[in-house]
Amino acid sequence: MTDEMLDAAGQNQRVKDFFLARQPILDRKQSLVAYELLFRSAAINTANVTDDLAATASVIAHAAELGLENVIGDSFGFVNVDAAVLMSDFINFLPPGKVVLEILETVTVTPALIQRVAELVQAGFSFALDDVVANSDDVKKLLPLVNTIKIDVMDMDSATLARLANHFMRAGKTLLAEKVETVERFQECLDLGFHYFQGYYFARPGILSGKKLSPSQLSIMQLMALIITDAETREIETCIKQDVSLGLTLLRLVNTPAFGLPQRIDSLGQALILLGRRQLQRWLQILLYADRGKGRGFMSPLLILATTRGKLLELIAEKIYPGQRHAADIAFTVGIMSLMDTLFDSPMEKILEQISVADTVSDALLRRNGLYGDMLKLVEYIERIEEAGPLLVPMLHKLGLSIEDLYQLELAAFEWSDAISRAAG
Repeated sequence: MTDEMLDAAGQNQRVKDFFLARQPILDRKQSLVAYELLFRSAAINTANVTDDLAATASVIAHAAELGLENVIGDSFGFVNVDAAVLMSDFINFLPPGKVVLEILETVTVTPALIQRVAELVQAGFSFALDDVVANSDDVKKLLPLVNTIKIDVMDMDSATLARLANHFMRAGKTLLAEKVETVERFQECLDLGFHYFQGYYFARPGILSGKKLSPSQLSIMQLMALIITDAETREIETCIKQDVSLGLTLLRLVNTPAFGLPQRIDSLGQALILLGRRQLQRWLQILLYADRGKGRGFMSPLLILATTRGKLLELIAEKIYPGQRHAADIAFTVGIMSLMDTLFDSPMEKILEQISVADTVSDALLRRNGLYGDMLKLVEYIERIEEAGPLLVPMLHKLGLSIEDLYQLELAAFEWSDAISRAAG
């Protein structure tokens, strides 16, 4: 074992001093293809890149403990690396076929580094260049060895963006637009030929346009109304049977390992009995986000984000209030419903006029108030960890959670959400 590996092993206790986040990367059809994994120092108000890279190195050294498959599922993982990480032996802890090593723009390109990247390419690793803003000398040196060029498009003018895109497209590289925050910028990058997109443009509601519900979404809303008004079970079952695809999807969902039933469910009547109305309403909330017209294998980023929020809020509530099922149910509902304004392209106020919810839920969704509002803010801070990282520690303290608590709950939520999203797709 090298000195670097021993040093990394010595950092094991420090892993819990860093936050973990994953940011979705989508293809041109808006399907999830990868996550960028971000490890950020938990020190308040820090913007120290060295600390963040130490976190990355420590996590790489303990990839088996982390359980990479629990974080990225069937997708690829993009991981930031600097020269020290690249030159170390413990980078071999990462599975070459599952990760893309993202060389930071701060890395000084030397002959030794180029040789090391070439060795890792031969070993099966793929590389991306991060935050490319020009065709610099360092970029030119590494270009033959990398597959993907990441361009930060947030503040870039259209002329520069088009020039860079055309240049790297001619070089045969895969283009990834990062920090795509508006649908307009996404469309511009799409027109320029970008292959992949990273940013939360897909989670922003277009509240001026409105959106018609699909037939399946209408069926789900009708079902939710029946449950809220305490309709007869036979009436609920009849409503489900009127939408064959909805019935089949419900059966598929309740038979997933993530649901945890001890026996296979073969009929809607049996599913309704075993599920109960509370759980049925939960699955209907999830299915609102599932675009089943796109076929199996389609991973909707909005569905994954909503289910991750729902499950993580539920787990946080269970941690804070063990044994209080009602609190966990409310937390799950807040997480799932927090993206319905995007789903329906409608203000949250109007959505809550149509769907009956408790005051604690509406306070959290509309104003981020109360305990559940704080939980939702915590999850949103994680998603926006690059900008909101300093807000995480104070919110954890307010909720009475440790960094290690959050780390473990995140892993459980990621795994559950990915399993549910695959079943609902």
